[in-house]
Amino acid sequence: MLRWLIAILILANLVAFAAIRGVFGPTPASGSRDSLPLNRQIHPERLTVRPIAASESVDVPVVGGPVAEPAVQASALTQ
Repeated sequence: MLRWLIAILILANLVAFAAIRGVFGPTPASGSRDSLPLNRQIHPERLTVRPIAASESVDVPVVGGPVAEPAVQASALTQ
């Protein structure tokens, strides 16, 4: 029983070693093959900060204010 466990562990180590060496293809850490995500990155120098107008702050909750009741209707279940 123990011999089989040791044999399986050695085989798993050999497969892991082969995968690290690139037998099954390039590893994800070897570099990006697709440049599209690099082109879609946000550049911080292009971002601007502006204050929120009163008309835009409808969904912003007031911290420390009372919690509004949810708009959910409840009824008794029938059997």
